[in-house]
Amino acid sequence: MADGKPQANIGISVSGQKNSITPIPGFDPPKKPKRNKYAFVCAILACMTSILLGYDIGVMSGAGLFIQKDLKISDTKLEVLMGILNVYCLIGSAAAGRTSDWIGRRYTIVLACAIFFVGAILMGVAPNYAFLMVGRFVAGVGVGYAAMIAPVYTAEISPASSRGFLASFPEVFINAGILLGYVSNYAFSNLPLHLGWRLMLGVGGIPSVFLALGVQAMPESPRWLVLKGRLGDAKRVLDRTSDSKEEALLRLADIKAAAGIPEECKDDVVQMPKRSHGEDVWKELLLHPTPAVKHILIAGIGIHFFQQTSGIDAVVLYSPKIFRKAGITNDDMLLLCTVAVGVVKTMFILVATFLLDRVGRRPLLLTSVAGMILSLASLGMFLTIIDQSTKKLYWALALAITSVLAFVATFSIGMGPITGVYSSEIFPLRLRAQGMSMVVAVNRVMSGVISMTFLSFSKAITIGGAFFFFMGVAMVGWVFFYTLLPETQGKTLEEMQVLFGTFFGWRTTMRELEKNKRFTGTYGEGDQGNGNGQIDG
Repeated sequence: MADGKPQANIGISVSGQKNSITPIPGFDPPKKPKRNKYAFVCAILACMTSILLGYDIGVMSGAGLFIQKDLKISDTKLEVLMGILNVYCLIGSAAAGRTSDWIGRRYTIVLACAIFFVGAILMGVAPNYAFLMVGRFVAGVGVGYAAMIAPVYTAEISPASSRGFLASFPEVFINAGILLGYVSNYAFSNLPLHLGWRLMLGVGGIPSVFLALGVQAMPESPRWLVLKGRLGDAKRVLDRTSDSKEEALLRLADIKAAAGIPEECKDDVVQMPKRSHGEDVWKELLLHPTPAVKHILIAGIGIHFFQQTSGIDAVVLYSPKIFRKAGITNDDMLLLCTVAVGVVKTMFILVATFLLDRVGRRPLLLTSVAGMILSLASLGMFLTIIDQSTKKLYWALALAITSVLAFVATFSIGMGPITGVYSSEIFPLRLRAQGMSMVVAVNRVMSGVISMTFLSFSKAITIGGAFFFFMGVAMVGWVFFYTLLPETQGKTLEEMQVLFGTFFGWRTTMRELEKNKRFTGTYGEGDQGNGNGQIDG
C-alpha cells in the first residue's frame, strides 16, 4: 500500500500520509432505522380508544363507593354493577371482527367511540340502578369494540422494528384512562352525593368525541386495503408507515401472498373473490385448526386468561375497599391511595413500552409474573395479619399498601402490555380479526367473573385468602408461559407462524429459524418469508 493507489477492493484509500477508511458495505453493521413518526402518530390515535375502557375501570373504583351510598344497594348488586361491563363487552368484541372486515379498522374505531359516548351519557343521567345498568350495557358494547380493534389496527400499521413498542400503546392508554378515572373520583368526591358520581361517569363521554374526530386523520389498515383489492392505496400507506421503501415492498409482498394475490400482480385495484362472512375462518379456528393455529389459539387464549385471573381487576376496581380493609377509613385518603395506584401503574407501563423491543416479550413476561407472585404473596400475608389483629398495625398497613403498588408495578412492566402485543402479532392475517375477537372475549369474561365475585369470594375465604388464590393462579401462568410461548421479538407478522405448531418443541424450531437467518443474512427487519409462514432459504 506504499504506492498510494486506492485499494477499492478492500475499502481503504491512502492519500499522502493521511489515511481515510471507506466503509465496507458487506461488513459494516446496518444502521438502526429511525422510528417512523407517522406510524407512531397513527398508533397513538388508534390506541387512545383504550382510554375509554381504562377510564370506566378507574372511575367505577371510586364511584362505586358513592353509588352504593346514594342508591342504597348491597355489595352483591355493587359487584355486579362493577363487573357487568366486561360481560357486555363480549357483544362488542364478538361483533368487532366482522364489522372491521366490513367497514374497515378505522371506521370501526369511530363506531366504538360513538357507542361509548351514548353509554356514558346514559350512566351520567341514570335516576336509579336499573337505568344505570342500561347505560353500562351500551358503554360495554362500545368498550368491546375498542378493546378488540385498537391492537389489531396498531399491529397492522406498525413496521416490524417498532411493532412491540407501538402495539403496547393500547395498554398504555388503558392505564392512562384508569389514572384519569381515579383523578375524576377525587375531583368530584366532595360534590353533593347525588351529583358527584353522575359527573364521574358522564364526563367519560367527552374524550370519545375528540377521539372520533381525530381518527379521521388516520389511514386505513394496509392489510384491510389489500383484502379489499386496493393494492395502490395499501402501497401508499405502507410507504408512509415503513422504515424504508424496501421494507414497504416486503410488507406488501407478504400481505399479498397471505391474501392469495400473485406476487407479479402490480395493478392498483384488483378484483378479490367474494369472501364469506367469516364462517370459513371460524371453521379453521375452531373445527379444523392446523397444529400451528391450535398452538396460536392456546397461546393467545392462555395469556389473556392468566392476565385476568391473576387478580389485576380485583386490585384496580376494589382498591378503595382493599385499603379500607387494611385500615384506612377516611374517604379522601382512600381515593388518594387509589390515585397512587394509578400513577405507579402508568409509570411502569411507560417503562415497559421502551423495553419490549429491546429486551423481548418472554424475558419481560416471565420477570413480570414472578414479581406478581411475590407481591401477591406479601399482600395476602399482610392482609391476613391485619384481619386477625385486634388493634391497628401501621407497619402492616404500610407494607400492604406497598404490596399493592408492587403488584401493579410488576404487572404493568410485562403482563399488562405484552398480553395485547403478543396476541395481536401471532394470528395470521386471514384469522386475525376473528382470532383477536375470541381472545378479547376470553379476557373480558374472566375480568367479569373476577369483578363480579371478588367481594363475595373475599368474604368466603377472607381477603388475604383471595390474594393467596391469585398467587397460585399466577404460578400456574408462569409455568404455562415458560413452556408454551415462543419469543416473537423482531419477527414479521407472517414469518413468525413458523414458530408455532410444535407446542413444547418450539425451542428447536427457534434454533433452526435463527440458524437459517444467519445463513441467508436476513436477520433483522427484512422479511424473506414467502407469505405462508415458511422461510425462503
